[in-house]
Amino acid sequence: MELKIRKNGEIYIIDVNGEMDLYNSYKLKELVMKMLEKNVKNFIINLEQVDYIDSSGIGALIFICSTIKKMNLKLSISNIHGSVKKVIELTKLMGYFPISNSVEEAILALSE
Repeated sequence: MELKIRKNGEIYIIDVNGEMDLYNSYKLKELVMKMLEKNVKNFIINLEQVDYIDSSGIGALIFICSTIKKMNLKLSISNIHGSVKKVIELTKLMGYFPISNSVEEAILALSE
């Protein structure tokens, strides 16, 4: 899994590339925690290039989402598709995660 950060105004977009599984989902958690230490307030996690997620990947997303919610910051998860979307639907987490269809839609939602 590869993580890239880009910025749109005050919004930080984390592009996730590869599989989010037991072996690497901790990297995303660590990255978000480091960004929180630097007072980043708006996050988009872009899953466009993620074709596989397991329970530890879901766990990482839940951890990130609950941490950001507790701090009253903003998060959107964008471009969920294919098997990743199926896993999130099966775990009944579609309503828990703030999901947007695209990075552009996420930027609009977080800018409000």
